[in-house]
Amino acid sequence: MGMATGAAQGGGRRRRGRRSGAINEINMTPFIDVVLVLLIIFMVAAPMMTTGVPLDLPQTKAAALNSDSKPVTLSIRQTGQVYLGEDELTDDGIVARLSAAAKDGFEERVFVRGDKRVDYGRVAQVMAIVTGGGFKKVALVTEQEQR
Repeated sequence: MGMATGAAQGGGRRRRGRRSGAINEINMTPFIDVVLVLLIIFMVAAPMMTTGVPLDLPQTKAAALNSDSKPVTLSIRQTGQVYLGEDELTDDGIVARLSAAAKDGFEERVFVRGDKRVDYGRVAQVMAIVTGGGFKKVALVTEQEQR
């Protein structure tokens, strides 16, 4: 009365060396590794991506201003050269370039970043050019003092 079953004859099992086809799953480990490396690179590089000319700004005890939009920034190097972003400007071209860069016209905020070793008279001269050109919101930029 021996009944043969399919399992005994190998009908229900697959052979060990044979695969059923291509694996259709995505291996996420290399993807996650690449994303984490990019995240670290951008976290390290972001502070280095400051706009404008590198300056040694004076330090004050004033608190930082809350601002929603990015103002137009003029930078004055120690030598007295004036920059808008990374472009050097002449005194005659300051107002024209500011007008082109200002989205809100003469109501645009203009920040003046002056190196702490630049002559104060030069900073005052640039601010006079800007306010004389019609811009009403002109401010100086400093760094907070380290305690």
